[in-house]
Amino acid sequence: MFRGSSASVFLGVDVGTGSARAGIFDQKGKLLGSASSPMQIWKEKDCIEQSSTDIWHAVCAAVKSACSLANVAPEDVAGLGFTATCSLVAVDADGSPVSVSWSGDTRRNIIVWMDHRAVNQAERINASNSPVLQYCGGGVSPEMQAPKLLWVKENLQESWSMVCRWMDLSDWLAYRATGDDTRSLCTTVCKWTYLGHAHMEQWKESDSRDMEACGWDNVFWEEIGLGDLVEGNCAKIGRSVAFPGHPLGSGLTATAAKELGLLPGTPVGTPLIDAHAGGVGVMESIPDGEFKADLPDEEAICHRMVLVCGTSTCHMAVSKNKLFVPGVWGSFWSAMVPEFWLTEGGQSATGALLDYITENHVAAPLLSKRASSQSISIYELLNKMLLSMSHEKNSPFLSALTQDIHVLPDFHGNRSPMADPKSKGVIYGLTLDTSEKHLALLYLATIQGIAYGTRHIVEHCNAHGHKIDTLLACGGLAKNSIYIQEHANIVGCPIILPRENEPVLLGAAVLGAVAGKKFPGVRDAMKALNAAGKVVNPSSDPRVKKYHDAKYQIFRSLYEQQLSHRSTMAQALQ
Repeated sequence: MFRGSSASVFLGVDVGTGSARAGIFDQKGKLLGSASSPMQIWKEKDCIEQSSTDIWHAVCAAVKSACSLANVAPEDVAGLGFTATCSLVAVDADGSPVSVSWSGDTRRNIIVWMDHRAVNQAERINASNSPVLQYCGGGVSPEMQAPKLLWVKENLQESWSMVCRWMDLSDWLAYRATGDDTRSLCTTVCKWTYLGHAHMEQWKESDSRDMEACGWDNVFWEEIGLGDLVEGNCAKIGRSVAFPGHPLGSGLTATAAKELGLLPGTPVGTPLIDAHAGGVGVMESIPDGEFKADLPDEEAICHRMVLVCGTSTCHMAVSKNKLFVPGVWGSFWSAMVPEFWLTEGGQSATGALLDYITENHVAAPLLSKRASSQSISIYELLNKMLLSMSHEKNSPFLSALTQDIHVLPDFHGNRSPMADPKSKGVIYGLTLDTSEKHLALLYLATIQGIAYGTRHIVEHCNAHGHKIDTLLACGGLAKNSIYIQEHANIVGCPIILPRENEPVLLGAAVLGAVAGKKFPGVRDAMKALNAAGKVVNPSSDPRVKKYHDAKYQIFRSLYEQQLSHRSTMAQALQ
């Protein structure tokens, strides 16, 4: 299956919220070396911004360091793929940054994915009841691009008039590297309301070409007040689209190659959003002879859901047929695995929530100091403490320590399945206790609240046609043993962890491998480069299931109570 020239490694680049990372992988998907470089971020209330110039410098530093650590020469790189957060980039006709900030600072030309400045705009767009909204769970999120674009037009008119290209961050990275303005079916379909299935009858992945963008719904953009974006064949938001992994332009330009320390012409694949790259990097990580081995390939993959667990968590499942799940984004055609429909659930704050809960507890400084003295993270220390506390209290099982604490984790709204950006977090069971042990219990209860949210998403998807019975997890939180075990126990599914610790980078590298013609398509590359690691099974103790079933009902009631309270207060203020 592996074919082609002497170039033998694949390079993946991932731009996250706080850093740019690069990883080098061999022909079997083994990580040879990786590096990261920090990036600047500005946060002011609901406005969160970054700089494309700063990000490109971080990307170049990470790529050079990764190649050096892996002892890889430029001519060894067979292909390169980019992935990034679904942040919104603004540039003018020369490719220079245009400010999207109240400050007017031209460096700040990116609205970060988690920015919630456009809640009002999202509500107004959803009131249009446009048919395109059924493909994003019935309504756009303020984290999607249409509300953010409308916000800029309404609030920063000078910037609006200057912008020549509005781009998802991963598309901008590929454009900066190749000069090719072709957009990804992943970014446009998932975040821009592009109807990718407009290409379903005419094109297959094997055709591998950029396609004229016939999936924009001009009526929708005009109805919401952004009709100027579809003028000139939608030049500002994308005239052409391509399947993930499609080779862009003539590969790296001479300028970009010099900046990255690579060769001009190195193939560059059409990019993915970071969570979707995680899906590509892990979804075929199935142990041999297990997990629906009796089913045809195309059916077996539809029983899996990938959890990409980082600052937030994305829940990715595919199907051969279009499935609409209320409150869950999709169905998106060819947005992750080409020629499959993608359903994308999510939780807007998971790793970020654990950081918030931990760092704001009065016991955190002392615990952080102790963890540092032991050369472990504060979460590893908390996990040790929980095991010790369970033993000391003769608890029937570790989860039972939190019988009096219940957490609704909607501290940054509820992305799925309630699709309620106004939802608030709840902690039930607080006392005057400020001890380290109290922090440990609060930490465990928060993990459980996040896991109940995942259970809600899985159950909701299965109630609307999915057949999910196996989870695959990747990202930073997947390295936390208690986090993963609680998810397995609460959802009731086995969780497969990948062999490689950097599946998002691997997913990006898959794009480079396909662009470099080493594999005929993304799925072929996934099967060759994905590999399974550990399998975490749910507890077989019936008491554990009974306990979590009870806590799950309380979890569900916390949101229902919040809706009631919200209504009561709204009436009081009328």
